Amino acid sequence: MVLLENDAFLSELTRLFQKGRSSGSVMLTMKRYDGRTKPEPRKGKLPEPSEYKCLIRANLGNKKITTVVNPKDVNKFHMAYTNVLKGNMDGLKKKDKKSAAKSKAKATQ
Repeated sequence: MVLLENDAFLSELTRLFQKGRSSGSVMLTMKRYDGRTKPEPRKGKLPEPSEYKCLIRANLGNKKITTVVNPKDVNKFHMAYTNVLKGNMDGLKKKDKKSAAKSKAKATQ
C-alpha cells in the first residue's frame, strides 16, 4: 500500500478510475485515523488524541493507494475529492425500472 500526499492521491485516483473503466471496480474506504500504526496494549490505556485524522484508501485489483487528511485540510481536500468522484462516475448503469417493478410485484404475491 502506497501512502501518498493529498494532491498525488487525487491524481492517482483519477488514473485508477480510468483503468477501472476497462477492467474491475475501484473500491474507496474512509475511516477515522488517530495516527497510531501499532495496536494498543491490553492493560494500559493510551490517551485519546485531541484531533483525529481521516484515512482514505482506494484500490483497483491489487493496486492500493492511501492518504491521510489532517483536520485543517479536510474542506479543501473534500472539495477536490468530490470533483474527482463526480467527474469519473459517469459510467454507472441506470437501474432498469421494468425489472424493479417485476421484483416488487413478485414480492407482494
